[in-house]
Amino acid sequence: MILITGHVILTPEHRERMIALGAEHSARSRSEPGCLAHHCHVGVENDLHLVFVEEWESVDAVRAHFALPDARAFVAEMRALSPEPPVIRIYGAEDITAKLMG
Repeated sequence: MILITGHVILTPEHRERMIALGAEHSARSRSEPGCLAHHCHVGVENDLHLVFVEEWESVDAVRAHFALPDARAFVAEMRALSPEPPVIRIYGAEDITAKLMG
């Protein structure tokens, strides 16, 4: 499984637009092949962070996602609206819930 986390800085003048873009992107991404989960949240400790948490089946699914015109347009618009570039981290992950929780 591939786990992706990231955030983008919101600005007061673009806050509502950026939150709407994030929610639309997450909903659209959940319909893509290989997407196990894709969620967008406003940070509770820093309400200027729009936080993304994603789970994907494979690297190939992630590559296909990032190659889509809609995904590229989303990133470009977020970059244009935010005072800082988005932060993204991509991890190879193993679900060990059963091992830890019994």
